[in-house]
Amino acid sequence: MELAIILMMLLMVVTVGAMKLSDNGISFPFRRRPQLFTPVEHNFLKLIEQAVGREFRVLCRVRLCDVLAVRTQAGKKQGSSAMSRAASKQLDFVLCDKDDMSPIMAIDLVYNDGKNKYKSQRDFFVTGALDAAGLPHARIKVKNGYSVEEVKECIETKLLPYRRKQQRIAQTPTLNPAPPKRPTRPVRSSRAAA
Repeated sequence: MELAIILMMLLMVVTVGAMKLSDNGISFPFRRRPQLFTPVEHNFLKLIEQAVGREFRVLCRVRLCDVLAVRTQAGKKQGSSAMSRAASKQLDFVLCDKDDMSPIMAIDLVYNDGKNKYKSQRDFFVTGALDAAGLPHARIKVKNGYSVEEVKECIETKLLPYRRKQQRIAQTPTLNPAPPKRPTRPVRSSRAAA
């Protein structure tokens, strides 16, 4: 009799455990965050938007693997390893071209104060990956009282190669330039006047 009771209790425990593990029994222990950004991140986002004006679109909290792609020459194992490592990294802000949403520049905030010291150590994987892809990367230390001009100067310093490239594209002639305009008939007679 006692064995039957023990087996019955064991069966109930297993049943309750199975229900918890099934899709119907999962509870989602989430709540909505009161704000998406910390006050520092929100203020810095406003500064970046003012600094770049309407030229770029600013995206926030972008995974590194969303910005980069593996080169075709890379081996399958090497590419998979690099992308899984890039998936665990995050960029604070990314400036994108307004027309085609191509990434132009990555910006990370660096907190040196407090307990967490967020991104205070340079991440050589992130820096190396962005350098290899030719994407400028600015690491800006958080401090009180940044002005829009300071942020703009920092961004423009990192965007110098991009600006030069845009200048070259604007100055290069088209592939099929129009022939120079010439008269289609003689302007003067080639015979001497009599």
